[in-house]
Amino acid sequence: QVQLVESGGRLVQAGGSLKLSCAASGRTFSRYSMAWFRQAPGKERVFVAGTSWSDGSTAYADSVKGRFTISRDNAKNTVYLQMNGLKPEDTAVYYCAARADYRLTYNRRMYDYWGQGTQVTVSS
Repeated sequence: QVQLVESGGRLVQAGGSLKLSCAASGRTFSRYSMAWFRQAPGKERVFVAGTSWSDGSTAYADSVKGRFTISRDNAKNTVYLQMNGLKPEDTAVYYCAARADYRLTYNRRMYDYWGQGTQVTVSS
């Protein structure tokens, strides 16, 4: 069982930066692939970035490549999302997700655990 708690979301101006954190409970955090998803009002929840536990490989949605960076600290049971060059279209609730598998996937239905979400609002 894994519990996830996100933090760090807030209102920021376009072009600004934010760093989201996701703190996980559970002793086997290092064996979970972790991902960030986001959901804008009236839209589906979509993959943003992910990292595999096995080799530290990462994957990003095309819309955030070069601007966002996912990282993890297994000693702190925490995964981060550094967001730079924020745009109004990045406005969404950001969710942390965990999957008990080394393989990364963009499919939200393949993730086993979810946090409650943190709101990111980017003003123009």
